[in-house]
Formats: sequence, C-alpha cells, structure tokens
Amino acid sequence: MIEAIVLDIEGTTSPTGAVREDLYGYTRQHLPRWLAGNRGGPADAVIDETRELAGRPDADPDEIAEILRGWLDSDVKAAPLKAAQGHICAQGFRSGELHGEFFDDVPPALRAWQARGIALYVYSSGSVRNQQDWFTYARAGNLATLISGWFDLATAGGKREAGSYDKIAGAIGVPASRILFLSDHPDELDAAVAAGWQALGVTRPGEPNDPRSPHRWIESFTEVEP
Repeated sequence: MIEAIVLDIEGTTSPTGAVREDLYGYTRQHLPRWLAGNRGGPADAVIDETRELAGRPDADPDEIAEILRGWLDSDVKAAPLKAAQGHICAQGFRSGELHGEFFDDVPPALRAWQARGIALYVYSSGSVRNQQDWFTYARAGNLATLISGWFDLATAGGKREAGSYDKIAGAIGVPASRILFLSDHPDELDAAVAAGWQALGVTRPGEPNDPRSPHRWIESFTEVEP
C-alpha cells in the first residue's frame, strides 16, 4: 500500500525546456543585479559558498556571477546557485513573468491522489523556494496546496545518493516500502530503490533521459496505480 508519493519536477511533472529556458534564463539575466543589490543579505552566503566550491576565495561579485552562469549553462546542481535562483525567480513568479508549467496529466493526478489520502512530496535539485513558487504559480492553478512537504539538495542531499532517500523517509515518517518515487532519471530511481522505496520511471516525448532497466517506465501519470 502506497502512503506517500515523492515527485521529481524536471522531466517528470514538468517539461525540461520550461525549467531551463524560463527559470534558468530569468536567473541568468538578473543574477549580477541581484548579487550587487543583496550584499549584507542573502547574497553573502551565495558568494561565500560559491568561492569555496569554485576554489576562488578572492572572487568579486562580477566573477561570482560568471561562475554561477557557467554552472547554469552546464546544469551543475550546486547549492549556492540553486539558492540564488530561488531568490531571483521569486520576483519573476510574483510579477507574472514566470509560471509553473506542468504536463497535462499531472494536475488531475495530483488532485486525485491527494483526495485519496496519499501524501504528496516534492524532491528536486531546485531550491525549496523555487519548488513552492513553481507549484503555487502554475498555469493550471495553485498546486502547492496539494503538497505536504518539500525537499532539495540542502535539506535532503544529492538525488543520486541512497542516504538522501533514507533522510526523506525519516522526515515524512512513512516506511520506505510504502513510498513511491516518480522520476525521469535512472540514477535517481536506482538510489531510491537502494533505500527501499518503490519507484517508477517517467519517460515523455522530447525529454532528455532514456529509460533503463530494471525499472518500470510509464508515459503518463494516468498509468500510476498507487
């Protein structure tokens, strides 16, 4: 019996292109101004962590912006980048410049599962703030009210590490065997299964990750039978 479903976002609930073109593009455009305007606030931690990860202890804000933009272009899942992106894109969502984009089958499935008493969670490399905004400002209406909890790299750890899934299971208080993970990435499915979770791969036309055994793969959330 499934008690909780944990959702990946990019390629699973939402088109990869929407995430990378909209969120990444907005972040890239506003990054230098945000770093300059938020010294003494949230930008300080981003700058310090970026200097440490990049091995550039004396990097000034302009160099930090270039490092972060390079990570964006390479899709590096770095915590300071995701933190900055969360802050920057928050304004875009609230101004109406950004919206959460979801595959058509996703909103009705989430509503049906939640109505059946299944707890829904999100685990994404994007910051919790970005996750919440993506669901709150969805074109399909506010979907954040359906979600019981949010996990990212800072709160749970890397998505290809079994220990991250152990941590999430402990946080939500559900036995591992009663948690279902939906993701388009085979390595993430491997890690979830190693932690004792159930897992389904999600493969959609035009998305970059290919199915890989031994996992079962679906093309729509309508195929999920929790």
